Amino acid sequence: MIEAHQLAKYFGARAAVRDLSFAITTGEVVGLLGLNGAGKTTTLRMLSCLLLPTSGTVRVDGIDVTADSYAVRRKIGYLPDVPPLYPEMTVGAYLTFDARLRQVPRREAAARVAEAEDKTALRAMHGELIGELSHGYRQRVGLAQAIVHKPALLILDEPAAGLDPAQVMEMRSLLRGLRGEHTVIISSHFLSEISQTCDRLLVLHGGELVGQGSEAELAATMA
Repeated sequence: MIEAHQLAKYFGARAAVRDLSFAITTGEVVGLLGLNGAGKTTTLRMLSCLLLPTSGTVRVDGIDVTADSYAVRRKIGYLPDVPPLYPEMTVGAYLTFDARLRQVPRREAAARVAEAEDKTALRAMHGELIGELSHGYRQRVGLAQAIVHKPALLILDEPAAGLDPAQVMEMRSLLRGLRGEHTVIISSHFLSEISQTCDRLLVLHGGELVGQGSEAELAATMA
């Protein structure tokens, strides 16, 4: 699903990501782990076509992100670190708006919205204003907009950021429920947030890949 080869992104003379190569197979749930400033968000923005690489290549489902970004965008659902929400809209109206933006046929939009609300435990919030929801529920709305069009690849940038421990556990459960329907890449700077959700971890430091494998495999290499 994802093939990155010697990917690099420079902002002036500063390298946010450099010489990054990895592959993620269809159906995998992979965690991108690293401290703030490690290059996680920059990597995800290149995968989602929001940033062009300075050098190197990245393909999503065989499509080069620089050659046909629109085709790539149709295949992905993206939850950035700050969810793209409209506080004056109700949950249902917002998700319907997102479904139509993602070219879900009008006759299918209501069913897709209901399915996304079910998967994110939002059905009871369908008629509520987004601006009146708690932070935890707003994160769920952000997740719902990322899956409403049933993308092949789901890119989640720190989906548990700012949540309390109970909400983190709820988000973890929601993410596990997506397994099997999407290839998923999740970023976090906390191992505990993603180790129980992901099949494999990619560890970034200083914009470079410094380790990959399961939590047990990584622990063994560091022992």
